[in-house]
Amino acid sequence: MVDCEYCGASFDGEETYLDHLADEHAGELGAIDQRRVDGRTGDDESSISLMALAVGIGAAIAVGATLYLTFFSGGGGVSPDGIEAAGLNESGDSARLDAVETFSSEGTQHVSEGQDIEYEQSPPLSGPHYGTATEGGFYEQTQPAGNIVHALEHGAVVIYYDESALSESARTSLREFAATHTGRWRSVVVVPNPNETAESDFVLTAWRNRMYMDSYDARTVHAFLSEFLGRGPENPVRNPA
Repeated sequence: MVDCEYCGASFDGEETYLDHLADEHAGELGAIDQRRVDGRTGDDESSISLMALAVGIGAAIAVGATLYLTFFSGGGGVSPDGIEAAGLNESGDSARLDAVETFSSEGTQHVSEGQDIEYEQSPPLSGPHYGTATEGGFYEQTQPAGNIVHALEHGAVVIYYDESALSESARTSLREFAATHTGRWRSVVVVPNPNETAESDFVLTAWRNRMYMDSYDARTVHAFLSEFLGRGPENPVRNPA
């Protein structure tokens, strides 16, 4: 039992006694008793702080788990480092672009809209094309090759995807790339692969250049854009790499 020196009341334990002092004798306490009460309050505050810290850590773990499921398990969303909206480098990372193939130009002449055009490469990389260029953006339907080639001539990068291999995370990432690069002379065009049998899950193309990408990788896309975007033959708006 602990007896109160101020009112004579008895208490079963120290903590109960200190609570009594804080509640009933706040203005009467001597220096020693005040420190004892303050120490008790500090412990409570420390407990509260530790509890808040634990809650914060738990929330951070939950957010981390969500990000992992989102970005690495195909749940959808842009890359964790936001590479889709990042500025381009002067040139692409050569280690990521060692599979790029470069072909001879098939020409730059304009032909009538709707005229049949045969290209040596499919998807096409250069050659005769229509007077209107495909605008930048993400497309759910295939687009006329004659318009796409004109976009390549303007400096666009055209990315083909195999619908059966397109995860939600890849779709969201490609949409972000297309939304980031929209200029007339440096746009990103994302379209379904028109070939019945796709050569690869993803095909990255620029004027006279092509690279197959078997699995989606946003940093490889960024490297390809850094190397080729805005460097078409009609009006290059970026200095050569």
